[in-house]
Amino acid sequence: MALVKQFQVTFDCAEPERVARFWCEVLGYVAPPPPEGFATWDDFDRSLPPDERGSWFACSDPTGVGPRLYFQRVPEGKVAKNRLHLDVRVATGLVGEERLATLEAECARLVALGAVRVRLLPADDDNESCLVMQDVEGNEFCLD
Repeated sequence: MALVKQFQVTFDCAEPERVARFWCEVLGYVAPPPPEGFATWDDFDRSLPPDERGSWFACSDPTGVGPRLYFQRVPEGKVAKNRLHLDVRVATGLVGEERLATLEAECARLVALGAVRVRLLPADDDNESCLVMQDVEGNEFCLD
């Protein structure tokens, strides 16, 4: 039986490149170079049949550690809470006011990129505080 060595996270969305570029900014990821023979992704996109243009985009961790993110256009909009979400770990090891300040600073940066702050989940006996947010298409994620 083969062991999984790598995986990618796939997002269904309406505007793949827009959502991908948002997540590049959030995570410090990069878009790959355009396919061979094309100077830009726009050139590549124009070479596709009209119904396939802008149908997907991808980005990856430049260090090679994190998973590749793949964004694919789907016809239906988001209608319910995600069954899976990303935790963006910006305050690992921090507690109390220092943790909250770090979460709030990152929240402000992401809101400027188009994210939406949903709510603060305050610390309790088992967990430290985290912020629930939404990306540019309403997909939930947590600042943790």
